[in-house]
Amino acid sequence: MNARIAPSAPTTLDHDLITRSARAVVNSEAAAALALGARIGPEFVEACRLILNCTGRVVVSGMGKSGHIGRKIAATLASTGTPAFFVHPGEASHGDLGMILPQDVVLALSYSGETDELLLILPVIKRQGIPLIAITGRTSSSLATQADVHLDGSISSEACPLGLAPTTSTTVALVWGDALAIALLEARGFTSDDFARSHPAGALGRRLLLHIKDVMHTGDDVPKVSPDAGLTAALVEMTRKHLGMTAVVDAEQHLLGVFTDGDLRRALDDEGVDLRGSTVADLMTRGPKTIGADKLAAEAAQLMEKYQIHALLVVDDEQRVVGALNIHDLLRARVV
Repeated sequence: MNARIAPSAPTTLDHDLITRSARAVVNSEAAAALALGARIGPEFVEACRLILNCTGRVVVSGMGKSGHIGRKIAATLASTGTPAFFVHPGEASHGDLGMILPQDVVLALSYSGETDELLLILPVIKRQGIPLIAITGRTSSSLATQADVHLDGSISSEACPLGLAPTTSTTVALVWGDALAIALLEARGFTSDDFARSHPAGALGRRLLLHIKDVMHTGDDVPKVSPDAGLTAALVEMTRKHLGMTAVVDAEQHLLGVFTDGDLRRALDDEGVDLRGSTVADLMTRGPKTIGADKLAAEAAQLMEKYQIHALLVVDDEQRVVGALNIHDLLRARVV
């Protein structure tokens, strides 16, 4: 029966030591990442060319911590317009090599460039004529010399004071992967709409894909009164429709103005206003902010924030009122 090691007794934290240690890690990794800028040249361009000309997918592979970074790189590539997936090199030699096809490109990560599991599958990759891009820390390593393109991920030292835990080296590999993904994104003309289509369930997808027509109130739910309506009729319509305002429209539903809670407060504060004898046309705001039904819901949120308003009327090309929405509709849709 194995004896269990008892946890050590809690010690008092040296705040200065902890702070210095954390700052040293950040400075070390930041310096190594900045150093990559000088290494971006023909090799990086060639890596992008291979991927752009690829009719299949980018197959990313790596062991251990490099594998974790590889998974993230594959996910970033896939979400920015470059089809990619991760294959574990240990599983590749036990059948998963069948996932790699001649029309693919392989992106292999290994700081030493001598990872056995990767080297074992290289002959199969080369035999099929599959382009190989390698990110290693040693230009003379087996993986670097056999690659079609090598991206130099070398560092002067790890952030780990023992020089053992992959820290700065994995950060550098991750930065190389991000640089590839974004360079490819721009080369493909990948747009925010394209990105949203890859993230339909997320908040970003909702902001980029949801349109006004998807969240607005329509038909009888839109508060509307005629310009000769009295203040009481306008207040009843506002209360019934729960949007804090009502559109003022003519017989053909063309927008003439809007009457809001703010207009009501201003009328009440103005002693010169005859509330009983005034029509809503006398008290309404003319030229209110509006939006089209085909606009993005995110644009409505921007308008509301910019002009400090809480509701918008939706109009067609002929300025007829076709809908309405307020900030609560955007909140329910999780656009804001």
